[in-house]
Amino acid sequence: MANAMCLIRQMAATSHPRRNLCSFPLQNTNYPLIANNVYTQFMFFSTAHPYDHNDDTVREISTILKLNDWQVVLDNQNSLKKLNPEIVRSVLQKNEINDPVRLQSFFHWSSSRMGTPQNLHSYSILAIRLCNSGLFPRADNMFEKMLETRKPPLEILDSLVKCYRECGGSNSIVFDILIDNFRKFGFLNEACSVFLASISGGFFPSLICCNSLMRDLLKGKMMGLFWKVYGGMVEAKIVPDVYTYTNVVNAHCKVGDVMKGRMVLSEMEEKGCKPNLVTYNVVIGGLCRTGDVNEALEVKKLMMEKGLVPDGFTYSILIDGFCKQKRSEEAKLILESMLGSGLNPNHITYTALIDGFMKQGNIEEALRIKDEMVTRGLKLNIVTYNTLIRGIAKAGEMEKAMALVNEMFITGIELDTQTYDLLIDGYLKSHNKDKAYELLAEMKARNLMPSLYTYSVLINGLCRSRELPKANEVLEHMISHRVKPNAVIYATLINANVQEGRYEGAKEVLKGMVANGVVPDLFCYNSLIIGLCRAKKVEEARMMFVEMGEKGIKPNAYTYGAFISLYCKTGEIQVAERYFQDMLSSRIVPNNIIYTALIDGHCNVGNTAEALSTFKCMLEKGLIPDVQTYGALIHGLSKNGKTEEAMVVFSEYLDKGLVPDVFIYNSLISGFCKKGEIEKASLLYEEMLLKGPNPNIVIYNTLINGLCKLGEIKNARELFDKIEGKGLVPNVVTYSIIIDGYCKSGNLTEAFNLFNEMISKGVPLDRHIYCILIDGCCKQGNLEKALSLFHEALQKGVASPSAFNSLIDGFCKLGKLIEARELFDDTVDKHVTPNSVTYTILVDAYGKAEMMEEAEQLFLDMGNKNIMPNTLTYTSLLLGYNRIGNRIKMISLFKDMEARGIACDAITYGVMADVYCKEGNSLEALKLLDKSLVEGIKLDGDVFDALIFHICNEGKNSTMLKLLGEMAEKKLALTSNTCTALLIGFYKAGNEDKALEVLDIMQRLGWVSDSLNVVDLVNARKNDMNSESFPSDAMQVGSV
Repeated sequence: MANAMCLIRQMAATSHPRRNLCSFPLQNTNYPLIANNVYTQFMFFSTAHPYDHNDDTVREISTILKLNDWQVVLDNQNSLKKLNPEIVRSVLQKNEINDPVRLQSFFHWSSSRMGTPQNLHSYSILAIRLCNSGLFPRADNMFEKMLETRKPPLEILDSLVKCYRECGGSNSIVFDILIDNFRKFGFLNEACSVFLASISGGFFPSLICCNSLMRDLLKGKMMGLFWKVYGGMVEAKIVPDVYTYTNVVNAHCKVGDVMKGRMVLSEMEEKGCKPNLVTYNVVIGGLCRTGDVNEALEVKKLMMEKGLVPDGFTYSILIDGFCKQKRSEEAKLILESMLGSGLNPNHITYTALIDGFMKQGNIEEALRIKDEMVTRGLKLNIVTYNTLIRGIAKAGEMEKAMALVNEMFITGIELDTQTYDLLIDGYLKSHNKDKAYELLAEMKARNLMPSLYTYSVLINGLCRSRELPKANEVLEHMISHRVKPNAVIYATLINANVQEGRYEGAKEVLKGMVANGVVPDLFCYNSLIIGLCRAKKVEEARMMFVEMGEKGIKPNAYTYGAFISLYCKTGEIQVAERYFQDMLSSRIVPNNIIYTALIDGHCNVGNTAEALSTFKCMLEKGLIPDVQTYGALIHGLSKNGKTEEAMVVFSEYLDKGLVPDVFIYNSLISGFCKKGEIEKASLLYEEMLLKGPNPNIVIYNTLINGLCKLGEIKNARELFDKIEGKGLVPNVVTYSIIIDGYCKSGNLTEAFNLFNEMISKGVPLDRHIYCILIDGCCKQGNLEKALSLFHEALQKGVASPSAFNSLIDGFCKLGKLIEARELFDDTVDKHVTPNSVTYTILVDAYGKAEMMEEAEQLFLDMGNKNIMPNTLTYTSLLLGYNRIGNRIKMISLFKDMEARGIACDAITYGVMADVYCKEGNSLEALKLLDKSLVEGIKLDGDVFDALIFHICNEGKNSTMLKLLGEMAEKKLALTSNTCTALLIGFYKAGNEDKALEVLDIMQRLGWVSDSLNVVDLVNARKNDMNSESFPSDAMQVGSV
């Protein structure tokens, strides 16, 4: 008994969604699971009671019950005062009259006379006696009353089993009726408890009872309990029939495992149980739901071969299945076959076909089927009309939709909430907000309250039309009318705020969502995170990411993709890789978009090897790169000069049957043009003309630019003249490129002819075109024309700092410093702001003219205006001071440059090393020389040799040993490049002994290899005297 009770408790512990009658209290449910093979026999003990003072009353009532007027007699007896549930139970158990109907009447009579509930055993005894007499409906009534007592299933079954044993139960159908009562009131969990415990107790429910319970479990989608019940049947060796097998097939099909369903079909036939029409229909329905409609047709064919005739349901599920696979034309043929078989399609069949054509955008055919439906005598119902309106409204044909509405009014079909929802949605998508609100008012006037979907449609429509304030009003309205918004509505509002850049508004919606008791989902957070990442609000996006993690919401590929794309675009590829690795460790599969972002990110920082590795990894993961992925890789490789690798990827792309777009061709053409390989670029252009796609203006601009950079202005012009013949119009970029080409080739006449052509054709003149022409005029010394163009640009508001700088530079190069300064001072008032280049040009010019006070003043002005000097600015000043021999000022200026972290170039290092040498500070000169080599900056060969010679010959070399000692004390070390250069310098100066002495010190300090030999270095130098890469070659020798 204990094990059976455990099993009951175990089954009863599972909650059930439907409770139509009452809720059964369950006692302690914390019992271990019982193995399926355990067979437990109920054990019972005698419920006989010793005679007590109630015995006389029981005998008296039993005697009176034999009378026809027993109710009258009992109403007048004193024994009525003694009546209690235990006496009633004893009377029923004693059964002296052997009339279960009279006993049931007595039970009901006594219930109305007592103030306390009947004993549970009384219900059981009566139910058993009624079943023994074949009075099953009356027994069913007793179990209904029994369930109303809200006793636990465990207790009810316990009572029934005890009474069945003691009262001589002869018909075990009583257990069927109990199970059926639990089942029909929706207590499927309890029904299963009783079912399995009954089997364990040796009471086997009938096959009908089993099938009914399995059927309802399927309807309730309680698959776990279904398989337990079926397992109980198998264990009890209850032989299944066609209905049982059909239920099992249906169970497999419901979870999408149609293959197992078909195996059961075969098993049925092997066991001599022929599948019926319903069984085949279940399999066909399962195949249609999984999209395998061709196999469904094969099963129909097999069914007919077995002598079964398809019914209307068979055809309907096939038609619906084909329509859902967007094969509506084939579905129509099935309908014709159905009609040919003499079957009449019903509303469901026609509606499925109408829906299929609507979803494929074939409105006319859907309406034709609707007319055919009417012709065949079928009156359209609300479902069919809503299906039609949904498709027509989705297509934006609102006049046709309203015509159907009028038709509904004429035929007397009332519009429901769904009809209005579809119409409102359609009008909102058609941007007819007024009509949508009119329908909403009409809906309310017809006492149809807006549903959650109605509000969702309104909010979605308002968000699409960027009317967020009104969308928020609708949200408040629905809340005030006690319609609780769901996560979808909040996600729509969050996304709408994000789309408009209102990130704080989006966060407020999220807070309001939580305040209204709606749990934010992944879509809500993803909308915010993706928007914040696109706006480059990194910290806010990361905070949202952390918050969703704290709430137990797991990120998906789109969440990670937002961060990876952001960091790839900002060049923080290492951070992007960290997110990517975190994603992989979380077992989230990256999609094509993420891989494409990583490939693009690696290419943008010049790491093409890693980009190719990522692409390879993508292929290994089984992902198929799309056009965007290939485009990103080809573009990245081409941009980084890896045109050969790009062509290999391009060939692979073509081999896969993919069609290249203009972007891919432009990437390749641009890559070849940048490398000066115009022939290869032209071949790709010819390929486009032959195979497509047609080149766009960007392709022409790229090719013309490539030709101009190679000085092939004639070929560039020929290509330019072909553009309009290809149906394209040259834009401002095209003109800028060709005009720049003419300016650089010195043909200003043709440049201005094209400039005038731009004006006549209405091509907008931008800053760049003026800059090109002004620069061209300045380079040819035509400052008057350049100045005229600059003033013209100023008047049109398109003057740029670049054009201004070209003009200033033009005046400076011609030595017209006064005019340059006047232009500089005058233009500041005309809204062209000088930049660091402007100041550097003037500083350089003043430095060359040895007008250092003016140069210094401009340098100070830069600081006052928060314009940061660059390397060229400092170098120009240094060279100016060098010309007048002010080395103290140079050293001060150089220290300021270093303090600001401004990088030095070869000229800076060269001039300053020379200054330190002249000042007798060979240590600083040597340090600068060493630093330049570390940074990979190549000094001019003559400058480098002069510095080495100066250091090596200073003070007859006596200083060098001292310098090396000082460096060692200060824990400074020379690089192998500098060491090599110094050793060769000594040797060339004829100081071979000193070279060996210095080499010994360097080796002891660990700066060079112990195996280094001065003679080998010198020989290597002689063999490479013409190399411009020295001393880097010397370093290679020295490191051998």
